Amino acid sequence: MTAAHCVDISRTWRVVLGDHNLIANEGTEQYKSVNRVYIHPNWNRNNVAAGWDIALLRLSSDATLNTYVQLANLPPSGQILPNNNNCYITGWGHTQTGGQISALLKQAYLPIVDYQTCSSPLWWGSIVKTSMVCAGGGSNSGCNGDSGGPLNCYVGGRWVVHGVTSFVSSLGCNIYMKPTVFSRVSAYISWMNSVSI
Repeated sequence: MTAAHCVDISRTWRVVLGDHNLIANEGTEQYKSVNRVYIHPNWNRNNVAAGWDIALLRLSSDATLNTYVQLANLPPSGQILPNNNNCYITGWGHTQTGGQISALLKQAYLPIVDYQTCSSPLWWGSIVKTSMVCAGGGSNSGCNGDSGGPLNCYVGGRWVVHGVTSFVSSLGCNIYMKPTVFSRVSAYISWMNSVSI
């Protein structure tokens, strides 16, 4: 699962599982070619703010599950998390606006910002749709290069992928009242089930 804008150009894709340090071979990596890319049919690369920024990659072979590679939990269809629910973004993106790409996988605490707050005029306004989820808006955020990565949230005693990193403010990555915006995974469960057959 990734963002549509990460894979909406025709290329040969490869997925690396179990990676932590991008510039070192740690021996935990599994390299998988991609058999097929499923981009949401409503995705429009010229209008990221319209939503639908989600895609699925079918791997050429099954992952080997171990200490470093595990399956993620998906939320039930339509689930909406409450304001301030504990979540973390992970990625190798820029560590700050205009900063360096990180070689090591980073994580940052990004609590949920509910839709009513995030879509209010002083925040994202009408740019944010109900098919999106906002998180952060304070000192931490996603940044360029984090796109397509997960927003893992603690729900009911387990970690669940509730978001796919979509966009940040054009003003920068850590802009107050401009939390990182994710595709809300629970809005796409039925679509995912329809393509994973």
